Amino acid sequence: MSTAASRPDVQPSPSGSASTPEAPLTFHWFLPTTGDSRHVVGGGHGSTPGSAGGDRPASIEYLGQIARSAEQLGFTGALTPTGAWCEDAWITTAMLTQVTERLKFLVAFRPGQISPTLSAQMAATYQRQSHGRLLLNVVTGGESAEQRAYGDFLGKDERYARTGEFLGIVRRLWNGERVDHDGDHLRVEGAELNRLPDPVPQIYFGGSSPAAGEVASRHSDVYLTWGEPPQQVKQKIDWIRSLAEARGRTVRFGIRLHTISRDTSAQAWAEAERLLDGMDPERIKAVQQGLAASESEGQRRMRELHGSGTSDQLEIYPGLWAGVGLVRGGAGTSLVGSHAEVAALIEEYHRLGIEEFVLSGVPHLEEAYWFGEGVLPLLEKHGLWRHPAGPHPAEAGLVPFAGR
Repeated sequence: MSTAASRPDVQPSPSGSASTPEAPLTFHWFLPTTGDSRHVVGGGHGSTPGSAGGDRPASIEYLGQIARSAEQLGFTGALTPTGAWCEDAWITTAMLTQVTERLKFLVAFRPGQISPTLSAQMAATYQRQSHGRLLLNVVTGGESAEQRAYGDFLGKDERYARTGEFLGIVRRLWNGERVDHDGDHLRVEGAELNRLPDPVPQIYFGGSSPAAGEVASRHSDVYLTWGEPPQQVKQKIDWIRSLAEARGRTVRFGIRLHTISRDTSAQAWAEAERLLDGMDPERIKAVQQGLAASESEGQRRMRELHGSGTSDQLEIYPGLWAGVGLVRGGAGTSLVGSHAEVAALIEEYHRLGIEEFVLSGVPHLEEAYWFGEGVLPLLEKHGLWRHPAGPHPAEAGLVPFAGR
């Protein structure tokens, strides 16, 4: 049922995970709360989902299958998106904590839609009830039209300024302070928490605009970038690191990518071609028109990677394929290749400073196994990854090994 259950001799700690040697890389999977399919399901950043959200509804039963599989395979957490096109992340993941034991949930949410005091309280409650399994992906919101649908009428730069105020208040509350704040966008008086979160949730934050960089450098624990070619990723890392260092802070770095990993490179690229063949040209045109209106700088950068959309131009760097972004907003690139090739590209990103990988693939259930059984063992051999639940007792030499 879960990692601990399938590996009965591993004794979980009170927080739900066993101790394990430090390794530099952390991997998260993705929960398709719009729905899943054997083809790419769109949505986000001005686009709308195709195929009515996919062939597999985003039920707790199906999402639970994905979450339990990710937990068994060794993913640390799972990202859930936010927006009008998917199920609510807070409610969905809270339900999924009941069918998993260790997996953390990287909950995406938008500060403009909820008060900072209530958010801090919700996070503290989540940590207590889940035994510390909440991570927070703060999404400022790149589309004014969608923000207005939720009652938010601020412009993009104002939204980032409000996010900075929001995170400043939340962090003070988590530190046990009584907070009075009268800012340009937010006001609270006598705010405090009766019970503090333990541990304090890590803040994941992304954005490519100058306004985003300011907020990230001041408040994020992990800066997330979408999967651009390594040189562009390095430029982002250098940018955020310099801003953070100027404020006396250290920020970790993560990357959001899709993955298509197979036993051979030819098999992986055949799967990429199958996904491309399943994209209706009219659908591509409609999605790209929607994405072109996006206010997100990161989305603009993703669209620039697609080129003309022809198959011979979608491999934008060896092993990095931009085809997903033709019909999907947000992260639009995939690691494609044999297990060894994908592992090598991950190591290349790691050498730049990337420590956390937030991955997905379609269908999300099957692709988790391709990556978890094909790539993670190679990274483990290179000393770059350890299963969060610790080594199987047989691998530690404690019991005869009869196969995992």
